[in-house]
Amino acid sequence: MSEETPSLLHRIGHLGATIGKKTPKKKSTQYLIQGLIAFLIFAFLVFTVASQWSELREKGVEFSLFWLIPAMLSMALYYTLGATIWGVILRFMGTPVSPGEAQKIYAQPLLVRYIPGTVLFILARVLLAEKAGVPRRISTAGMVYEQALSIAAALTIACYFLIAHPDLQDNPLRWVPLMLAPLLVGFLHPRIFEPVSRRVFTALGREPLPKTMPFSGVLAIYVAYFFTWCTMGIGVYFAARSVHFLDISDIATVAASQMIGFLAAVVSAVTPAGLGVRDAAFAWAVKVALPSGSFGVGAAIAIAVRATQTVVELIYVGVVTLIARRSEGESHEDVVDLIEEAANEEAVTGKSF
Repeated sequence: MSEETPSLLHRIGHLGATIGKKTPKKKSTQYLIQGLIAFLIFAFLVFTVASQWSELREKGVEFSLFWLIPAMLSMALYYTLGATIWGVILRFMGTPVSPGEAQKIYAQPLLVRYIPGTVLFILARVLLAEKAGVPRRISTAGMVYEQALSIAAALTIACYFLIAHPDLQDNPLRWVPLMLAPLLVGFLHPRIFEPVSRRVFTALGREPLPKTMPFSGVLAIYVAYFFTWCTMGIGVYFAARSVHFLDISDIATVAASQMIGFLAAVVSAVTPAGLGVRDAAFAWAVKVALPSGSFGVGAAIAIAVRATQTVVELIYVGVVTLIARRSEGESHEDVVDLIEEAANEEAVTGKSF
């Protein structure tokens, strides 16, 4: 008698449990297409700035390196706090890691975000967490907590901006964020998240989560992300200030504009690190804080913010990796191998369906 053929969900669950343990196969060509989309959108912003450069200078666009110092410090603090919150989430779920491991698990996959394909970032985080002793289903659930609460906090900051934005006064959808934020937080209540996650993991042929976060922990993480996003907003304001004069009273508008860019990147979920989509949305939003209301000036600010954030990410990942190498005797090639492994295994995922 032949054995019963496993269901599709069981095969998906088995795939998730074995990714990273199979022989790497050829990468999917969809990376090129996704990367091209990101390039075209970002190139449009650069073209807008270049074609209007003389006009932009008349509107007050000029570069000042002085303001980049507090911008970079604030952004570096944002990433450090993000990694700390990630470690707290794992602790709430009963699988604590050391502060150094939390920074490493959070930092190194940031490089993978610049490779088209959101799955790569998830795989890299899961693989690193597994090496630190965190089971895959727990790190995956932890990322659900992380993303849901981070998005809810960003929505909270962006709510007033969206509702009051002059371009959206005739759009009833501007009220949606008021409902989405509490829905995201409420979904993570143990009475909802625990049975839902149990059904999902059971359908995938995996063991249920041994522990979920208490709702008090969910609320604490939500508040932590709110203040963490405020830290990034301050960094974005200073980066924007390096390109164009902005009054200190505009800091809330600039910070909320960054949230708009982040949410646009979440919705698109196709371009690497939100490149292009995030920057275009931010340029559209931040123009409200400009006396000229110019999208071209907004684009110049968006490019400066993107460049600053990228430099900070590279420095942050480099510092964390260097500390890990010195404390654990880890070779630099491990980081590169992780990126290649995640990329190759994402290609395996795409072929397996």
